[in-house]
Amino acid sequence: MSSPGDPRDDLPEHLPALRAFAISLCGSASAADDLVQETIVKAWTNIDKFQAGTNMRAWLFTILRNTFYSLKRKRKREVSDSDGIHAGKLYEKPAHDGRLAMTDFRRAFQELSPEHREVLILAGASGFSYEEVAEMTGVAVGTVKSRVSRARSRLCELLGLAEGEDPISGADQATIAVLGTSGVQAA
Repeated sequence: MSSPGDPRDDLPEHLPALRAFAISLCGSASAADDLVQETIVKAWTNIDKFQAGTNMRAWLFTILRNTFYSLKRKRKREVSDSDGIHAGKLYEKPAHDGRLAMTDFRRAFQELSPEHREVLILAGASGFSYEEVAEMTGVAVGTVKSRVSRARSRLCELLGLAEGEDPISGADQATIAVLGTSGVQAA
């Protein structure tokens, strides 16, 4: 994975994972691309702060996450179009036939809080351990586990899945990774 030379040479191999994580946080590909670009620029200029022999992907995900929240705080201070914000949050529950359509899943996933989307992507889809997620997000392992559980329950609720219903019957791999395999728990 890592070459003995400059760690900057390893940055491109992490772009697909960074982009996937950025899309899950931002909700749009163009905003995610901007976030990944900002992350790579920060990593490039601060490569001397990267400790050789540690997990570069975790380091990059931490930079991306911190950049996302910094930009989000900055946007909160800016005046925004209230009509556009409210229109974007309108949501109608899909009719559910036992299979999760990816568009329905994405819509429900975007309804989750950024913290819940973040832990589901990191612990579920990206395969990081709870301990690694805790380190990247700066919270306790128990908090990560709690957020994952609550996020999965809320996601199942948003998807209209009943208690005990199999949330992954016929679902794609991304949905399975995020929802987990333990079924729906009582909300």
